[in-house]
Amino acid sequence: MGIRAGLLATLLFAVWLADRQSNWLDPVRKAGLDATDFVFDVAAVPGNIWTALSNASRSEDALFNRVDQLERENLVLQAKLQQMVALRAENTRLRALMNSGPRERNDVLATEVIGVAPNPNRQIVAIDHGKADRVYVGQPLIDSDGLLGQVIELADHTAHVLLISDASHSVPVQIIRNSVRAIAEGTGDLNRLRIEYLSTTTDVEVGDELVTSGLGGRFPMGYPVAKVVAVERGDGDRFARVWAEPFAQLSRTRHALLLFPEGALTLEANRYESVIRP
Repeated sequence: MGIRAGLLATLLFAVWLADRQSNWLDPVRKAGLDATDFVFDVAAVPGNIWTALSNASRSEDALFNRVDQLERENLVLQAKLQQMVALRAENTRLRALMNSGPRERNDVLATEVIGVAPNPNRQIVAIDHGKADRVYVGQPLIDSDGLLGQVIELADHTAHVLLISDASHSVPVQIIRNSVRAIAEGTGDLNRLRIEYLSTTTDVEVGDELVTSGLGGRFPMGYPVAKVVAVERGDGDRFARVWAEPFAQLSRTRHALLLFPEGALTLEANRYESVIRP
């Protein structure tokens, strides 16, 4: 054992001395380094594979999280887009609303429908203006297409409006084409009015447009009411059975205008200004 150790030590010393004094061992050293690098590379393969898989897993999780985040953001943007579309449509309705009445009459107050009567036999809606806004019983209400009805009950900040389709409601009308006057009565159907007191010989046709006649002083003249959709004349009947479809969107309208007598709002504004003026 001692002889072997001595020989090994002598061999190592000789190799070391030869390496120090010459370069004939450089190829051997290079081959050894290459072999060592190969061994290290092989030994690192499992670790590299695990690292790659871990990174791929983290990347996939990050990708899924990013996709989920983008989907949520997309939903938010879609909701905002829908709101923008609704706001644009609402703005269009309001613009049409302000131009719905005769140009010489500009005393109006914009209001909003906030409720519908629970009684299915009554055609009544609630609006968000009342006594505090100088609303009065009998005041006409219109939308961008035509006459909606009239105020029948008041609270301080709300009011109830009887629609023209209610079975108890009637409004004096006239045919635009020939100025023939009649009475449009509600039927309880939001899409149908009955035109009364037209004799069988009266000149009325399907497609005739009806507007308020102004008779009675309740509704101002010239506001669209309905279009004739059917005319029935029976033998021996004194009066024709005439049916019309309202112009106003009775079941869908949200924004409307309260009509004031011409100059009423201006007079009220001047009166208020005179009170607060020092």
